[in-house]
Amino acid sequence: MRPRTKHAVPPAGDICRLSAVDLADAIRRRKLSVREVVTAFLDRIEAVNPLVNAIVSLRERADLLREADAADSRQAAETETLFGLPIAIKDLASTTGLRTSFGSPIFADFVPQEDDFFVERIRNSGAIIIGKTNVPEFGLGSNTYNNVFGPTLNAFDPARSAGGSSGGAAVALALDMVPVADGSDFGGSLRNPAAWNNVYGFRPSQGLVPGGPDFEVFHAQMGVEGPMGRNVADMALLLDVQAGYHPQAPLSYEKPGSFLEGLAGPATGGRIAWLGDLGGHLPIEPGILDLCEAALGRFVEASFPAEPLRPDFDFEALWQAFVTLRQASSGCALKVHYDDPLKRLLLKPEAIWEVENAMRLTAPQIRAASVIRTSWHRMLLSIFDRFDLIALPTAQVFPFEVGMHWPREVAGRAMDSYHRWMQVSAFATLGGCPAVNVPVGFDDRGRPMGMQLIGRPRGDLAVLKAATAYEAVLPWPAGA
Repeated sequence: MRPRTKHAVPPAGDICRLSAVDLADAIRRRKLSVREVVTAFLDRIEAVNPLVNAIVSLRERADLLREADAADSRQAAETETLFGLPIAIKDLASTTGLRTSFGSPIFADFVPQEDDFFVERIRNSGAIIIGKTNVPEFGLGSNTYNNVFGPTLNAFDPARSAGGSSGGAAVALALDMVPVADGSDFGGSLRNPAAWNNVYGFRPSQGLVPGGPDFEVFHAQMGVEGPMGRNVADMALLLDVQAGYHPQAPLSYEKPGSFLEGLAGPATGGRIAWLGDLGGHLPIEPGILDLCEAALGRFVEASFPAEPLRPDFDFEALWQAFVTLRQASSGCALKVHYDDPLKRLLLKPEAIWEVENAMRLTAPQIRAASVIRTSWHRMLLSIFDRFDLIALPTAQVFPFEVGMHWPREVAGRAMDSYHRWMQVSAFATLGGCPAVNVPVGFDDRGRPMGMQLIGRPRGDLAVLKAATAYEAVLPWPAGA
């Protein structure tokens, strides 16, 4: 069962415990005013955020209440599905007129003049953007700390990491400071903090949520934006707003329909391929596989039986392909800061590592990595000929001490990079597949863990429906 948080936080009020779906409905029906809702969440943030540092760049209360009053003075448009909901945007996404630091001292005072595409959609849906959620510098590393705002602490234990890079979003959700949150995910940045804070996080199929605006829009994408929530329906509500083709994102595509409405139909069940630790290839901290296998037992109750599968693939070569392609994108993107000697001094070591390795790459190496990625995509399609979902642990370690930048060793094996311990997250990324983190429980020390369900490319609704079926048999609620 779920342990109590070790933070000395008061219980959340009734408004803050309502789901995002129920809140949006109550506002639309005028059972709750926007001012009431915004006030309740601001009060909650005031009481809880100083303990965990999840929300940063919080706007002035007076300004937010004026915005709430303006919303209360008019009727919500049919398209404003998030009307009146207070939302904090991840600090890696640009927000017009609101500081966006990317967790970097280089951008400590940067105020964008345009929104990211998905932020503009959230704004146009009637949501009230109240601030940002904390991130690691440039999103590098699955531990949320930076030299601008400091660390975000785990929702259950102030001594432990919140995960990352969507750590602020996950903790804000778990402690009822926001009703729903956006995240982003390259190498588990959305899934890992969801697992470590007992909430849900959904990485959509590549292209479903348009990325940008950006300087480069045609290179094969591995980082995506997606929703996080205290339940699956709340994620679907936000995904309906985020998703869909944008003309300035040429690899994006139209969404197939409403995900929230799609959840109204029951999941029909299906077969799960349990990859576990890939036959010992992945070092995993003791206790994680046990929790995941117990969760698979709950899936049987939801008509999703599982069986072990060890795909015949060179997983070390696949990981090296991930590293190469990440350096070719993230490392090259950061080079503009590295090339400025003064800015280079402000970069964290992991950012410098990405840039310097990117500068050593050759075109044949990048193409070879993409060929391996293509082979993995084909392998996934062959698995989905036999199974409906693939399951893996969401992380290879439980939440570690917040002062540890990253684990140098997992289950007795040395880690050769700052992200090797998150190798388990690369499989969905490299396949462009939808993947959801579902909570699986806590170890005997009260540390949370999750399991990822991976579905067919563009099979997002099927993954969300399976997560909903699991949620119905979960014996504890999400959050802290």
